Amino acid sequence: MDTAPPAPPVPTTALPKANRRRVATAAALASAVEWYDYFVFGIAAALVLGDLYFPAGSPTAGVLASFATFAVGFLARPLGGIVAGHLGDKRGRKPMLVLALSLMGVATTGIGLLPTYETIGVAAPVLLVVLRVAQGIAVGAQWGGAMLLATEYAPEGKRGVYGSVVQLGVPIGVVTANSVFLLAGAFTTDTAFAAWGWRVPFLIGLFVLVLAWYIHTRVEETPEFREAEKALTEKEKAERSSPLRTILRGHLGTVLLAGGSFAVNTATFYILITGVLDYTTRELDMKRGAVLTVSLCVSLTQLVLIPAAAALSDRVGRIRIYAIGAAGIALWAVPLFLLIDTGSLLWLAVGTFVASCFLSIMYGPQAALFAELFTPEMRYTGASLGYQIAAVLGGGLAPFLMVLLLEATGTSMAVSGYIIGLAAIALLSIKVLASRAPSR
Repeated sequence: MDTAPPAPPVPTTALPKANRRRVATAAALASAVEWYDYFVFGIAAALVLGDLYFPAGSPTAGVLASFATFAVGFLARPLGGIVAGHLGDKRGRKPMLVLALSLMGVATTGIGLLPTYETIGVAAPVLLVVLRVAQGIAVGAQWGGAMLLATEYAPEGKRGVYGSVVQLGVPIGVVTANSVFLLAGAFTTDTAFAAWGWRVPFLIGLFVLVLAWYIHTRVEETPEFREAEKALTEKEKAERSSPLRTILRGHLGTVLLAGGSFAVNTATFYILITGVLDYTTRELDMKRGAVLTVSLCVSLTQLVLIPAAAALSDRVGRIRIYAIGAAGIALWAVPLFLLIDTGSLLWLAVGTFVASCFLSIMYGPQAALFAELFTPEMRYTGASLGYQIAAVLGGGLAPFLMVLLLEATGTSMAVSGYIIGLAAIALLSIKVLASRAPSR
């Protein structure tokens, strides 16, 4: 029977505060630039990629094709998590993080330079899909490395707070991506934006390679990984089984429960930053710049809420805070779209802000919670797989399913029902996880 192993204690080895701060900063920056590169694709998919790379058919068909390409990146994320998890558990967290950052930088820059369908025909969407797959592999590999770099350096009693610095990469990435798109739109005409302005946010992503070099040269491997390696003899290192095999044989249930608990968060998040952007601009005739500004401002509030929720989880337990966030998402799903459907910028801001608060309550403790579900020798693999399963089931398909549901039913309440269904799965998964480890 699958059971979650007890959370191993954080090493008490004294580490210089400056070293911890450097590692935490590097992990936060790695997460931020990686998610920035990932999110610019989602924004571009909602605004321009459908017309430029999938021009045949109706505007709805173009958006669906664009969002399908967006979803492909999520399907590739478990592959990145599996490969990086296996190597990260055997060779170290840092090398895999550096590799993930490098791959993301190359893929994102490639999208910014990619000719359109009008220029090279069918090769354009094919190459776009290939580069999106590379982005998916990169972000699938990155999250576990950055998360473990932060949490395995955390002092005792502060794993939630240290894990939250990696989670902050998401709102930072969203804010930065939206800001760059707003600036690109402000300094170009609509024609110029469609011709070249949208490429600027992708080309800025090249700077991720500089961060990869910094981490490679200035950041040391995590103390928990080093201690776990020291505890193994050379013979044990040679004979130990694959972390992935260990997970699949003995802890698959924990991985699936972790994924089930978090899918509602990823789905709701991508509905808010990508699906709602398409819905409000295409169906409700709201201004692109105004909607992007609302998304930016709402994301800024997460910079406060995420670490606050994480710090609270260090005091009262991860599961309790995590469950409150999931329940809040379920309760707010219907009011959220009732407010959006008014077409009012103010009510859009109110609806998405409240939803973002519940997302932050879940997201803050999630890194530490997932890290504590697995022992160090299989933690990169187990935590990454749980997170990426949630990303595939929730985030990758959410904007695509949102468009399909709106077209099929003609009402946004269908999207609310989708969110509520995922929230029910989350609460059930959380209940089972809590019964296995009530102290978390």
